[in-house]
Amino acid sequence: MQVTETLSEGLKRELKVTVPAADLEADIEGRLDELRRTVTMKGFRRGKVPLSIMRRHYQPRVMGEVLQQTIETRSREIIEERALRPAMQPEIEITAFDEGKDLEFTMGMEVLPSIELGDFAELEVTRLKAEVSDESVEDALGRLAEADKVFEPVEPPRPAAAGDQLLVDIAVEVDGKPAPERSGTDLPLELDTEALMPEMTEQLVGAEAGDEREVTLTPPEPESEGGDATEAGATDPATVFRITVKEVRERLPVSVDDAFAERRGADNLDALRGVIREQIQEQYEHASQARLKRSLLDLLDEHYRFDVPPGMVEREFEAVWEQIENDAKGSEVEIAEMLDQPEEEAREEFRQIAERRVRLGLLIAEIGGSNEITVEQEDLLRAAMMNARGHPEPQRLLEYYRSQPQALERFRPTVFEDKVIAFLSELATVSDEIVDVETLLRDPDEDETPSEPESAEAGEQENAAPDADESAAPDKSD
Repeated sequence: MQVTETLSEGLKRELKVTVPAADLEADIEGRLDELRRTVTMKGFRRGKVPLSIMRRHYQPRVMGEVLQQTIETRSREIIEERALRPAMQPEIEITAFDEGKDLEFTMGMEVLPSIELGDFAELEVTRLKAEVSDESVEDALGRLAEADKVFEPVEPPRPAAAGDQLLVDIAVEVDGKPAPERSGTDLPLELDTEALMPEMTEQLVGAEAGDEREVTLTPPEPESEGGDATEAGATDPATVFRITVKEVRERLPVSVDDAFAERRGADNLDALRGVIREQIQEQYEHASQARLKRSLLDLLDEHYRFDVPPGMVEREFEAVWEQIENDAKGSEVEIAEMLDQPEEEAREEFRQIAERRVRLGLLIAEIGGSNEITVEQEDLLRAAMMNARGHPEPQRLLEYYRSQPQALERFRPTVFEDKVIAFLSELATVSDEIVDVETLLRDPDEDETPSEPESAEAGEQENAAPDADESAAPDKSD
């Protein structure tokens, strides 16, 4: 095999590979010999079919297999022998091939840059922190009390008022046909415009126990340029709610006391305050860590400037821009209107963001690989547990992750990156600064254009380059 480097420009490489015809012929003959051991052909015992007959019947198929295997094997050997680090799958192009002649093909690729890591102890970064005030605890306690709604039947009976709760039976009809799946009995219905459709609340205020009300909700007619609704499309069918009021209930005043705390799962009011304080402190610590992570990434971006593979940047940009296009389509607005700037300007800004993300991803991967930072199964499970905390059925989600270990892989890029950031924060000079809550929680990008992603999304594997398709698209309103 002969290999000639035809292009070495920046991170781009191109190699011309020639595989002698004799090598191909030997591989073809070897494959035909393997095949005839299993082939059954009339007039011959198994394994005794002459090679010339096998060649006549099977050479076209075998040649395709050998050609593909030869290219894959030789390409892999070349990459290993020359210690190349392709950023993405090499592009292969067959330039010459015919039966009995040499095979010639080219390998084009972009390689990962060589990154020289410096002394991370030279990094200086400020970690913002905020203290939990008694006022914030009491505010949170007040919001809990506001959400703690207990109702009891009105005595003496009176018409329903806004804020009351009705116990009702509901029979629903859609376009004149019963909809049992949307109907029900003994349903609590709170007359709150935020919890219920305003039209329904308005028509149920004043109802008394025993009343029957019919509420019809008719969707607005679609608009058309000519003003004819039929040209714009048929309207959705009207929905009729036949409501039987069985009981009118009023909300009890909420007393923030030990009984209230017990309803929230605490031993007493002081214990509930303690739980709230811990939860707020945890929120502040998460925000502090996120700001520290962002500051470290900004420092890395300032200190390390190196060429990045254009193909990786393009793939990252395409993933980002596809999300933007989908968002614009879903909102039924033009991209320029959604981003409040000309589309070409937005493209250029997001392309810069894509380049930063790729550069930081490569850097994070290099730091992690050089320092043998790995992600263990326990790390992924811990991340899954954190993710499940915001899920309506956390236990069910955790059981799914335990039964489907491969599903945990979605957490690997972020977990790896967080472990690298934690490693850097131990080496860097970190000074703490106490700030007010507004400063801690303020978006660091709100005064910057364009905003930059909070995470570099280091990639699927700890020691590999980032996969742009796995990165979440940056939001300019982060």
